[in-house]
Amino acid sequence: MNKIIVIGAVAGGATVASQIRRLDSESAIVVYEKDRDMSFANCGLPYYLGDVVEDRNLMLSATPQKFHDKKNITVKPFHEAIALNDKNKTITVKNHQTGETFDDHYDTLILSPGCRARHLPLQSDRLFTLRNLVDTDEIESFIVNENVKSALIVGAGYVSLEILENFYARGIEPTLIHRSDHINKSMDKDLNNVIFDELDKRNIKYRLNEEIADISDRKVTFKSGNVEEYDIIITGVGIEPNSDWLKSSSLQLNEKGYIPVNEYFETNLDSVYALGDVIETFYRHTKKPTSITLAWGAHRAAAIIAENLAVKSPNEKSAFRGLLGTNIVRIFDYALGSVGISEQELKDYNYGVVEQIQKQHAGYYPNAEPITLRVYFDKSSRKILRACAVGKDGADKRIDILSTAIIGELTIDEMRDIEIAYAPPFSSPKDIVNMIGYKAQSK
Repeated sequence: MNKIIVIGAVAGGATVASQIRRLDSESAIVVYEKDRDMSFANCGLPYYLGDVVEDRNLMLSATPQKFHDKKNITVKPFHEAIALNDKNKTITVKNHQTGETFDDHYDTLILSPGCRARHLPLQSDRLFTLRNLVDTDEIESFIVNENVKSALIVGAGYVSLEILENFYARGIEPTLIHRSDHINKSMDKDLNNVIFDELDKRNIKYRLNEEIADISDRKVTFKSGNVEEYDIIITGVGIEPNSDWLKSSSLQLNEKGYIPVNEYFETNLDSVYALGDVIETFYRHTKKPTSITLAWGAHRAAAIIAENLAVKSPNEKSAFRGLLGTNIVRIFDYALGSVGISEQELKDYNYGVVEQIQKQHAGYYPNAEPITLRVYFDKSSRKILRACAVGKDGADKRIDILSTAIIGELTIDEMRDIEIAYAPPFSSPKDIVNMIGYKAQSK
């Protein structure tokens, strides 16, 4: 019997196992997960901590027992893969509940071990990171048991901003610090100013170019010399791929520890695939390599791997065409979204930029609010490289349109030809997307 081993049971691992079973009823499928929970909604965890999502059970979409009963897939939590022997096609696994270590043979191996949170070189019972449901339970228990009233949020990426908003909504007074002056790095730096406006509006304290020097119970000493007290400290200071255990094998890793894959999510090893946060993949529109830790790519990869394992001929294989890193975050009244290459990667191109500020719908219709839409394009091909949208309403719609336009290989000039659904509550006769196209004619 064909033996398929999957490492990791969150978005990528659980989905690929499920998709394989949908197409293959015969193979034995075993999933090893080093942590307690599988298939949890990690993007929803800040909203559970903010009491927006009140039912914790909604954070778990599957359990090992349900996976086995419904899909005949064996999921083993608390089982960590600690070594790969690609010559013998075996994985060494450690059972963290018993301490036992054993080898398991595979015919096909799929790697989805994800990334881990970076930690500050500090020790404190009040210091937490939010990466999984175990972290969430520990934070929730601490908040309740310690009657938490104040929180220090360290770092300013998606998760940190979402925790800040949700703690504020819960009645916990947050303070934000970040070690540089560029927060929310998926966004153009100047467009993040609305975040500071939202914090100022609510008298939420924040400091940039600030770091922690020491923690002593509630007392936090900063490198600036400030000394303040907090009930809880949540850090979001970046992530690292969970690939150290693979370094003794012949599996190729890039300089940052991510696993390069091709358009079929194949690694350099025969019958070994990888997906999710741990991989280096490529942009759809520029073909340049990138590592983007967002859920869409993991789910798309899962479907492609499963489909290709089921085909009878290599000529029938489906190829991944790349991703765009389409993303969005909400901070109080504003949404900030972007798509395409990063702001830093623009330096590799001879690019132009078009910006338009316009109401999200007819100005005379109630609650009209401005959106800022900024689009970068290659001056030679006129193809779109990157876009950013910021607004209280409708930013998500415009970023989704730009994402679709990039997939369709439309030029920036063709934005004027996109026919937007118009009625006064929804847009304008010439939507902001159309105006980008018209303005581009002079660029």
